[in-house]
Amino acid sequence: MRKALLPVLTAALLAASTPAVASAATPLKWGPCPEEAAKPGLECATLDVPLDYRDPDGKTIEIAISRLKSTKPEKRRGVLMTNTGGPGGEGLAYPDTLKKLGVPQEVLDSYDVIGMDPRGVHNSTPVTCGLTLADHPTNIPLHARNPADVTAEAQRVAAVAAKCGSSATASMLPYISTANTARDMDQVREALGEKKVNYFGISYGTYLGSVYTSLFPERSDRFLIDSATGPGGWDAAFTRMFAQGVEDRFPDFAKFAASKPEYGLGRTPAQVTAKFYELAARLDQKPSPEGYDGRVFRQILFADLYYDKNLPKLAATWQALDTGKPVPQPTSTSSTPGAGTTAYPSDNYLASQLHVICNDSDWPEDVRTYQRNVAIDRFRHPMFGAAAANITPCAYWPSEPVEPPVKVTDRGPSNVLIVQNLRDPATPLAGARKLREAFGDRARMVTADQGGHLAYLFKDNRCANDIATKFLVTGERPRHDRACGAEGP
Repeated sequence: MRKALLPVLTAALLAASTPAVASAATPLKWGPCPEEAAKPGLECATLDVPLDYRDPDGKTIEIAISRLKSTKPEKRRGVLMTNTGGPGGEGLAYPDTLKKLGVPQEVLDSYDVIGMDPRGVHNSTPVTCGLTLADHPTNIPLHARNPADVTAEAQRVAAVAAKCGSSATASMLPYISTANTARDMDQVREALGEKKVNYFGISYGTYLGSVYTSLFPERSDRFLIDSATGPGGWDAAFTRMFAQGVEDRFPDFAKFAASKPEYGLGRTPAQVTAKFYELAARLDQKPSPEGYDGRVFRQILFADLYYDKNLPKLAATWQALDTGKPVPQPTSTSSTPGAGTTAYPSDNYLASQLHVICNDSDWPEDVRTYQRNVAIDRFRHPMFGAAAANITPCAYWPSEPVEPPVKVTDRGPSNVLIVQNLRDPATPLAGARKLREAFGDRARMVTADQGGHLAYLFKDNRCANDIATKFLVTGERPRHDRACGAEGP
């Protein structure tokens, strides 16, 4: 049985039967958005939904949504619901963000784009754990040098779980999950008066989309999912995959650093790789004057591998640590998949993320399991394996999952398109392949020969971007899975 509560870095299950769903009969009242989401053309509303869908007439919570309406009624074909990843990512401003990222006008003409703060997040009824930086400095497991490090981390994360279990919103704790968020999405669909929804989700949002279209296949139209977690979402197996993701992506950084001799990290990728192990071992033994030890060194690596724009900063940090000079402004070891690196995330972000991750699946609870996994993965993936396999607050989460994970299968319409970079540190290719396999003929997958997190709109790859846009606008997918080159045709 679980005793108690999880994950600084990243970002972003399910029931055999669906609990009863309350009817969203009250029309939405659109008005101005909260200040941080007050963008041109964006309007917001709230919707009451059941806290526990097994008790549809019981306590309700509020879901905040936004809408960027199509300005071409003659071209509009429905709504495009979105998710920014995390879990825990705010979504009200995301329709405007997509516009700024350059989503083609034909997509904006085709849909009312819908943003949403998922249950537990910010403008929706929020959850809290009362966490500070000292309580929970990372949402990605810390590197463990030995079994004693795992034991020490277990004591810290158990305290994190306990704070969530005794928080002011502890009564909501068991019900903040991906499956319930998917049911909230269906309530939004009904309130919007739509028979079906289209969807675009990134990072963790790929799992939310997979769960929705598994629970409600007949209400799913075109589902575009970018940078897939895999069919199990952010579970213990996915966390361990971060180690593979780092090794997939690291050669891009090694090539970059080797091409810039001014950093002094090596003149070949092999020399840069050797420098990693040299610095990691040195900092494990003796942290820098600013307190950078081997654990922080590895967390910074994970964070800065997300996007190409971070590689110069990562190289400058290595240079400073190698030469004993002051380290540049540190990269946060907190990143929201899909939102990029940020300052230390809010308590609400961490709390809502922990609620979802720990509620979605049944995590191992024995410290010895994590000690064993750390030893195995240190050998298999020496760069980051002893971090990715370490214990998290989910081992001590205060409640058991209220339902089994939603199973992603090939039952349903052929309406899913997966886009995926080959070298993604946060949602590795291996997870996307597992999701593709689970969906069977429901899905097609487009891979792009490039590194970093997120593919559609985040990279100037005409091949991958055009396929994704065409799917959203026309519904047409490649007849078979497609591999795009580094630059596209």
